[in-house]
Amino acid sequence: MTSIPTRLTDIARSNRTRILGFSTTDPVQETRLRDIGFAEGDRVEPLHFGLFGRNPMSVRLNGAIIALRRKDAQVILVESVQS
Repeated sequence: MTSIPTRLTDIARSNRTRILGFSTTDPVQETRLRDIGFAEGDRVEPLHFGLFGRNPMSVRLNGAIIALRRKDAQVILVESVQS
């Protein structure tokens, strides 16, 4: 069964997901996200959202907690996974 890709910013807190890819046309933005550690197949879990416009947000990625701007998080495409 295939799932529909969802933007990381649309996932509720504490829901575990797997990265499917990136929806950006900006190669610099994709490179920056990859340099931080985001890659296809990695598990990522939203932890906290900022008060104003849900910006910034923090996520757990490969055991590390990372803060992201909403504009960067919204180009990360994910699918839900079971624990």
